[in-house]
Amino acid sequence: MKTAAELWDVIEEAHDLPYGAAQIALVEQVLRYADGAGDPALAFYTRLFATTAYIYGGESVKAFATFSWCVSDFDRNPQPYHERWTHNLLWLFKTMISALTKFPEIPLARTYAVLDDMERRYRESGHGMQPVYKHRYLVASHIGAAEEAHSWFEKWRAAPRTELSDCEGCDPTTLVWHLNDRGSYDEAVELAAPVLAGRLNCTEQPQSILSELMVSYVQSGRPAEAADAHRRSYLVERGNLADLAGIGDHILFCARTGNEARGLEILQRHIDWLDRAPSPSAGMSFAAAGVALLRRLVALDHGDTLIRRAGREEVTAAALADELAAYATELARRFDARNGTDHQGESIAERMSAVPYAVGLRLSPTARRTPVPEAPKIESRPQTVEIPVEATEAELLDLAESHLDEDDFDSFGAVLEAYASRFPDPVDPRLAGRLWTFRGIQIPGDDHEGTIAAWERAAAAWEEAGEPGKASSLRARIATERARAELGDPDEALATIKADIAHQDDNGTHRDRSSAWLRLSMVYFMRGRLDDANEAGDRADEHAAQCGEPRRLAYHALIRAQNRGAANRLDEAREAARIAWNFYREHGPARSGAEAATVYGQLAEDPAEVVTAMTESLAGGVPGAELVGHALRGRALIALERQDEAIDDLVEAVAICAEQENERSGMFARQDLAQAYRMAGRLVEAAEVAEEALLGLERLGFVERANDARFLLAGVYRDLDDSDRALGLFRELIEALADNPDGRGQIGEEAGDLLYKLDRDAEAALTFQAAAEALREAGDPVGELRVLRRRLMALNYAGQVAEAEEVIPLHASRCAELPAELVEEPAVQWERGVFAFEIGNLLMRRGRWAEAVPHLAGAPERLRSIGADREADRVTGMRAEALLRSGRAVEALALLETLPPEARISEVYDEAREVVDRLNDR
Repeated sequence: MKTAAELWDVIEEAHDLPYGAAQIALVEQVLRYADGAGDPALAFYTRLFATTAYIYGGESVKAFATFSWCVSDFDRNPQPYHERWTHNLLWLFKTMISALTKFPEIPLARTYAVLDDMERRYRESGHGMQPVYKHRYLVASHIGAAEEAHSWFEKWRAAPRTELSDCEGCDPTTLVWHLNDRGSYDEAVELAAPVLAGRLNCTEQPQSILSELMVSYVQSGRPAEAADAHRRSYLVERGNLADLAGIGDHILFCARTGNEARGLEILQRHIDWLDRAPSPSAGMSFAAAGVALLRRLVALDHGDTLIRRAGREEVTAAALADELAAYATELARRFDARNGTDHQGESIAERMSAVPYAVGLRLSPTARRTPVPEAPKIESRPQTVEIPVEATEAELLDLAESHLDEDDFDSFGAVLEAYASRFPDPVDPRLAGRLWTFRGIQIPGDDHEGTIAAWERAAAAWEEAGEPGKASSLRARIATERARAELGDPDEALATIKADIAHQDDNGTHRDRSSAWLRLSMVYFMRGRLDDANEAGDRADEHAAQCGEPRRLAYHALIRAQNRGAANRLDEAREAARIAWNFYREHGPARSGAEAATVYGQLAEDPAEVVTAMTESLAGGVPGAELVGHALRGRALIALERQDEAIDDLVEAVAICAEQENERSGMFARQDLAQAYRMAGRLVEAAEVAEEALLGLERLGFVERANDARFLLAGVYRDLDDSDRALGLFRELIEALADNPDGRGQIGEEAGDLLYKLDRDAEAALTFQAAAEALREAGDPVGELRVLRRRLMALNYAGQVAEAEEVIPLHASRCAELPAELVEEPAVQWERGVFAFEIGNLLMRRGRWAEAVPHLAGAPERLRSIGADREADRVTGMRAEALLRSGRAVEALALLETLPPEARISEVYDEAREVVDRLNDR
């Protein structure tokens, strides 16, 4: 059994935990032993603390017993320790009255009895009635006694606030609820503005007032504020079972603002909480909100959507709506039976049948804007194609070929249309071979069978014409098309293409050979044989260079860029892509320029070039390039610190991934989007998206990316002042990086810094110690010195002087071990100089002036050697004060005289001057 002192330590540990199951478990551990520990104060306080833990941890039914015990002990056996916690006990009366109304099995008379007891105690202790009036108003509102509620409301508003009044956020929250209920939305917003401008540290704030303001904002024409209030409030409430009713408000808000998909996500995330609702009232409210959402899904023809529940079969939205409606209605009936009114039944029926507001909002940070921003499309310049009316069949085919050679596909198509209108199918097999070759090119790229059929007719015609080289080329084209469409035997396709190469090498022109080798390169690329693809591509390039055709060279450069890039030969790939891009930008067509831009944008290192390339890619409408275009441009915009623009691109990338069911890329895009939101200062959205990314990356097994997302999320929560979540993520990272001492050290330093800023100095010191050891293991001596300095600082303010003094020789030994090339590094000189300052701070705070003097010697010189004059002046002033306090005033004054007047501590200088003058007078 633990001693009383040990149990007090556990209670202190519980204080540092957020509300929830973990905190309740620690408190209950103390409760099991508190009565036998021989410390009545411990027994009383543990139950007092447990009452709050139960209420805010989602197990409020347990609070009735602990609170009743405290009241009985307070009345039965008055003790000095009761006086210490009288305020806490009186405060909890308000909490318990609210809790009593939420359980229909507790008679209403019991609630009124507690209200009367509360009023008596408040009067006897000299406290005002404002909190009493408020809770009488809330009880009257709960049962639907409108006149009585109005009377108590007026008394509450007229009474002056007291030290037992609800906080500066909670009282206005109730007022906002009251004003919303009466349709006074603008007044509610006006009332809340100064409250939100202040700092709210209450457990229930600011999430509670923001949850009420969602409706105020949307009904008063402030959609952006409504969306922000929803996100900020839900971010806090979604992690705590005690907030189940509030989560229901968010589901209802989604249902009424055109965000049914988001509402369904929230319902799916929390539906299992209904089995352990913190109170029947919370369960009823949550279920009724769920009904409103699910009925919206049914109305939108999504009633067959499946919802998962732990330990049960999946259920359709329509069926779950009926189930939840029955659940909420039955609870409302029980409340009305207890209250003797029909108010709860009417309220719940109204909640379940709530209709959408006359406004649409974008609540999800990954939802597209409406309309989706689009890049300006590059339009083909209309050209008048001159087609001589007297042209022969051969001349028309020559004209078509000339346009094809220039990648002028519009003119190419126009000539073929003219041919079809003027001539029937050609009789001459040479003309037929040419025509059907062109027809195959003209067929849309996804119609592989149509292309193959056209080219088979062309090959047959060339055979008939006695042109084996052209027939061989067409058979190779067909083989390439089959490989692209994954039709037939891939080895057979390769054999056909190689046979054509052999024929063209012996009989064809450089043009024929370059095309033959390029086809082989493409098929090797499709099959992942990258070395073979590059080798074949090089042979193709050699022949293309002999043709003297710049357009052919540009096309080969584009293929080479893809081959080299896939083989991780990135410098060569970039060079080739730029050649192709530059050519097509100048000579067209726009479509080919966009394709080249797409390739170059994936290879470019300069983010400004990536933005330019991907903008051209998106404007060109390259099929299948929308995702990579938006994702890469968004990432490049982040690098350029143009995060607001990046957000639009990355939101679109996430949406495209969802449409394509591309979960992997979707999680990567979410990770980038979270970073963009963070940079833009939109921290709530950053947190939500980063959490989605983290869960997805973990599920997909991307361990390193998941750790990156975890680190990003920890930083976001730290910026949101949600220290508990941030520290939890830092701890997860440290554990995940067990085999990465460098990463473990860096994260440990971050965690230690956060603990230090929270004044949890002893924990910070331990965390810095582990971080320093990790950095030493990682071979980072400068990092180790930095973290040892921070450990000394934390130990100093934790009052752990002996442990702090152990760090001083350790730091000295680490400095002595430094490699020669690091000793004079500015970072090392700075650390040594500032570490001396921290030693001085440790010793001088405890009056150990003479001991501090030798530690400070030489530190200013180190700092001045690297230009850190401000820090050097501070250390000089510290050393002067240590000299003065240890009886060496002359040296102190001489040292202070070396400082510019503005850098001196005036009190120390004046005292030193006075002491020296007295000495001189003697």
